[in-house]
Amino acid sequence: MKKVYYLSTCDTCKRILKELNLSDDFELQDIKADNITESQLDEMHNFSGSYESLFSKRARLYKERDLKNKDLTEADYKDLILEHYTFLKRPVIINNNEIFIGNTKKTVASAKESVHE
Repeated sequence: MKKVYYLSTCDTCKRILKELNLSDDFELQDIKADNITESQLDEMHNFSGSYESLFSKRARLYKERDLKNKDLTEADYKDLILEHYTFLKRPVIINNNEIFIGNTKKTVASAKESVHE
């Protein structure tokens, strides 16, 4: 499987996609236009090992709901990501059996190396 979950309105996602220069066999899913399904999230979880690793603590709603002061469980992270796309740390790049989550330089560099092997 070769897939990228991203946000088309996010300049960082756009920059990363351009930098990765992905081949046509990658499927792109704009998570704002095409919501993440529970099975897709479960698939990401199988690769990453936790819902928390897929969760963005930088999301505006995270601050607005004061979630940092709540004791969130894995089920809470899953439910929040399914509730609103902004809670997914992006982009999420799946290249066969590897997953790359987020936009740190190290993650993007690893993803770039993986997709161009």
